[in-house]
Amino acid sequence: MAAVPLDPAPRTRPQAAPDGPRAVLTVTGADRPGVTARLFGALASGDEGLPPVEVVDVEQVVVHGQLVLGVVIGARPADGAVDEAGFLACLGRLATEVARATGVRVEVETASGRGAGTTPTGRPHHVILLGRPVPPSAVAGAATAIAGVGGNIDAIRRLSDHPVTSLELTVSGAGATELRTALAAVAAATGADIAVEQVGLARRSKRLIVLDVDSTLVRGEVIDELAARAGRAAEVARITAAAMNGELDFAESLRARVATLAGLPVEVLDEVREHLELTPGARTLIRTLQRLGFRCGIVSGGFSQITDPLAAALGLDFAAANTLEVADGRLTGGLVGEIVDRAGKARALARFAAEHGIPLEQTVAVGDGANDLDMLNAAGLGIAFNAKPVVREQAHTALNQPYLDAVLQVLGFTRDEVMDAL
Repeated sequence: MAAVPLDPAPRTRPQAAPDGPRAVLTVTGADRPGVTARLFGALASGDEGLPPVEVVDVEQVVVHGQLVLGVVIGARPADGAVDEAGFLACLGRLATEVARATGVRVEVETASGRGAGTTPTGRPHHVILLGRPVPPSAVAGAATAIAGVGGNIDAIRRLSDHPVTSLELTVSGAGATELRTALAAVAAATGADIAVEQVGLARRSKRLIVLDVDSTLVRGEVIDELAARAGRAAEVARITAAAMNGELDFAESLRARVATLAGLPVEVLDEVREHLELTPGARTLIRTLQRLGFRCGIVSGGFSQITDPLAAALGLDFAAANTLEVADGRLTGGLVGEIVDRAGKARALARFAAEHGIPLEQTVAVGDGANDLDMLNAAGLGIAFNAKPVVREQAHTALNQPYLDAVLQVLGFTRDEVMDAL
């Protein structure tokens, strides 16, 4: 049997039968129980002279207690054609009665011929705006950029208001590449994060996440902390920065940095590990995804003597990292086993996914350095988190917020859903 695609073709816009007029009823006002029921009850019972009708389309949202409800109604004539003016007049009387009974405003206007038979070009996308706060200029800039590449905003909803505000725009009529290019300039100009994700089941089918450790899962770089205890902090920091920016081969730079640690007592590893500080939102991200059935793990260019206990403490499913060589209770300045470098991180992701029977397109990878790029690009969704410029430019999407759980909004989870999962 053929596999069901995760991203179905976009739906055609709903339309009424061609033999009757259509109208859109717009309801606005203070939300209260019974408004929607009263409107549809009136449509069901009808008005004198109103032909049988069908519900063609409905959208409803409540924003801070204010209701906005749009309903498209199509006439279903039993015999002969329906006069549009008479149809609208009947609906107008019905709207007046509903407004009087509920205290809201109900407006009626023709919808005949609007969007009938049209199909959006390409697959729709979600555009997620994140910020602390989200400035109006970011929304205005995004809307302008979307229109500039031929896109249309079909819907907007809020995903979260804490610790960051995030808004999700559903956009049709524009491709992912065009959207990302246009919106990157808006993000740079306004300071907001803007991610683009294709609408479809694939977005909610993710089942495995891998996180880089240094400057992603935890604050700072472990090797810098070790180097400080060896009196070589400045030297190692320069090498680390060059490697993360992609200016040096990672494996070569790692060996050079590790060599500076020769002679340190092995107890230093315990001291550094005990002082690790998780990135804000890290526990929320992991706990939420674990509750949702995700496999969660870490892939690090750091050291297993640090990452293995960290993975155990967080209840992670897997971990991969380099291993420092130890002799007579001291670091030798060397490494043991295979180097987990840029290519090694991607291999680890693929290995973990295969072990759990999860296709790579259903995986998420999060990292900040150039050595994360292969892993980010191999995953179904690669997220550059407070990353170096070279990484932001090449990853699927980028987050520059200080909270790691903002990843949940990129995946489409609302704040309420996150709280329910904790």
